[in-house]
Amino acid sequence: MEALVLEEARGLHLRDVPKPEVGAHDVLIQVKACGICGSDVHGYDGSTGRRIPPLIMGHEAAGIITEVGSDVTAYKLGDRVTFDSTVSCGHCAYCLQGDVNLCDNRQVLGVSCGDYRRNGAFAEYVVVPDHIVYSLPDSFPYEKAALIEAVSIAVHAAKITHIKPGSSCVVIGAGMIGLLAVQAFKHYGCSPVFAVDLEQSKLDIAKSLGADATFLATDPDLFRKLNEAAGGQGIDIAAEVVGAQKSITTAIEAVRRGGTVTLIGNLSPKVEIPLQAVVTRQLSLLGSCASAGEYKECIELMENGAINVDPLISAVAPLKEGAEWFDKLYNRAPGLMKVILQP
Repeated sequence: MEALVLEEARGLHLRDVPKPEVGAHDVLIQVKACGICGSDVHGYDGSTGRRIPPLIMGHEAAGIITEVGSDVTAYKLGDRVTFDSTVSCGHCAYCLQGDVNLCDNRQVLGVSCGDYRRNGAFAEYVVVPDHIVYSLPDSFPYEKAALIEAVSIAVHAAKITHIKPGSSCVVIGAGMIGLLAVQAFKHYGCSPVFAVDLEQSKLDIAKSLGADATFLATDPDLFRKLNEAAGGQGIDIAAEVVGAQKSITTAIEAVRRGGTVTLIGNLSPKVEIPLQAVVTRQLSLLGSCASAGEYKECIELMENGAINVDPLISAVAPLKEGAEWFDKLYNRAPGLMKVILQP
């Protein structure tokens, strides 16, 4: 089969590789669409240590089942499906209580980090265990299905935040996940919802997707304007989706006393926090990791229009052009958001 293989830092090549073997509890999926995730782009140059070559990346995908393992009963040949990016074991204490994202034996498709190597879906076929597979409605386009994983991250973050109806919220960072977070936090009860970013173009998209007001992160009056927009009561919730020093500090400074900061971004392994501000203002800091089985819910939200991903798809291209699109994303080509590759 053809696959896009990361063979060295910033070195992606289309290669002929063996089709993956199917275990008793696995399904083989013919990949119809696979999105380029920001984490793939960050790992593309080797800086994160989570994409050690050689590796087939890709974990945001959908396709058709072409082979099932001997013990698989829930799926059959021809089923249209997507799958979780997290490969959970299904039997540890965390999995048994529903926290599959915290699995003791957690692996991620398309990742090699020293502890394990798990080839992903930038290929004609990918094999995954049947318990992380989800059926797709017949009318659900594969290109949109490739964004379900990203939607699930925003939905999971909103659900663990325990939103009270009418809570004000600011999303720090209006990239892919941030734009989904604007919609998710609003759907689960936040009102008003604001967005903050360095780029006006991204803020314009946030406004079109339901943000009540948007603000440039560079505005020297940012916190005063946020407070005024929230009716002078301060911001209840900040959702931080970048994972960098400055944006995390902005999120902490933006919320009121007793407020909540939900940390979704994961760009920098270590950051400093303004500890005194967190302690003396009695803030709650929540970490949100991936998702925990919200895929069916996300499919419904996308089907009924509660979460709209259409404006986020910048390009759909054949797998053979993957290296070119990775290079464009890595070099921050203007206007690019989500690129979908089709094997």
